[in-house]
Amino acid sequence: MPYVMFYKHFPQVAVNQTRVITLLQQTEFDLPAGEYAFTEMYCDEKGCDCRRVMFSVIYNRTQIAATIAYGWESPEYYARWMGDNDPNGIEQLKGPTTSMLSPQSEKADEILKMLKSLVLTDEKYVERLKEHYRMFRERIDKPRRRRGIIKLRR
Repeated sequence: MPYVMFYKHFPQVAVNQTRVITLLQQTEFDLPAGEYAFTEMYCDEKGCDCRRVMFSVIYNRTQIAATIAYGWESPEYYARWMGDNDPNGIEQLKGPTTSMLSPQSEKADEILKMLKSLVLTDEKYVERLKEHYRMFRERIDKPRRRRGIIKLRR
């Protein structure tokens, strides 16, 4: 599944609604002080209905500190969607979890803990993610008109 930044299709929404956590000093998380931006990515495969977001967590606007997948549906949904009831596969789809196929910093597990306790506990934010997913899917799946010149033959 290819993932594309939400920003690519909805830049103004992304600028206004990207969740950013600023840690000012040592906290319950073993993370350095700084800014952690949870930028959203969604699958742009036509017809896909994975109902997941991939967060590229950017530390201090300079480096990817973690890539975390989050699927909000039930394990039963993912078993049906995947066509397989493999618990390990479902666990990777039903998030949050660090993405096994993406580069991770040594702090990725702590960032995952922060996401679970500070970000995904906000029900309104989770609903916003679902809305962003809907917007993204609508943009990807809508039929596109072909642009060009129509030549008429006589």
